[in-house]
Amino acid sequence: MGENVILVTGATGVLGREVLDRARRTGLPVRAMTRRTTLPDDPGVTWVTADLESGEGLDAAFDGVATIIHCASDTRKPKHDIPGWRFLLDAAKRAGVGHIVNISIVGVDRIPYSYYKIKVEGERLLAESGIPWSNLRATQFPALLDTAFGVLSKAPVVPVPSKTVCQPVDPGEVADRLVELAQGAPAGRVADMGGPRVYGATDLARSWLKAVGRRRWILPVRVPGKAGAGFRAGGLVTPENAVGVRTWEDYLAAKPSR
Repeated sequence: MGENVILVTGATGVLGREVLDRARRTGLPVRAMTRRTTLPDDPGVTWVTADLESGEGLDAAFDGVATIIHCASDTRKPKHDIPGWRFLLDAAKRAGVGHIVNISIVGVDRIPYSYYKIKVEGERLLAESGIPWSNLRATQFPALLDTAFGVLSKAPVVPVPSKTVCQPVDPGEVADRLVELAQGAPAGRVADMGGPRVYGATDLARSWLKAVGRRRWILPVRVPGKAGAGFRAGGLVTPENAVGVRTWEDYLAAKPSR
């Protein structure tokens, strides 16, 4: 393979699929990493099996790789992310990887929520690894809010965090930025990336309910503790970096009707 191989971890996820689609268009050789042993037949992409949880298969997967775009994250068992980081960084060093591009979340250092703490720790491990890196923090994907409202609206009343704002960003646009970073020089922590508009959580819930045709009461709930304080202080948004184009309304309009 050529020297500029880009490898995407978490290539089957919401963001990973978008990143893969855009990496393919660069004309550079692209590898996609998955835990699955049955690999897709995918033109323009070499799929490899490797497991960040055990480290198995990483040396072979990273052989000849110049740049890793790290999208893998175990949201159901986030504690796995830290051993995963250690395996990834050790294997990347052995393989002589020259650049790791990481995706993180706006507010991870402002909201002491368990998953966010793990994200911050991953950022720290990367920064201290000695491998050149770029780190992008983005705001919430619309699909995450969609899923949350779908679960919450099963009850007659939809609870939402009070005095909390969100800034949904299109994962395809985040993928564009990650691939752009992967083709450039390592840049450390880059400017955060947010969607085009900031919305109150109650407004998001209201527009979602209207889009799916459900009638529910919306109940603003004060989230306790430091995490709630972080929400109310605007920790989830980056209004000065509202660089996204596709809006929440665009996402809702494209949703298949139920």
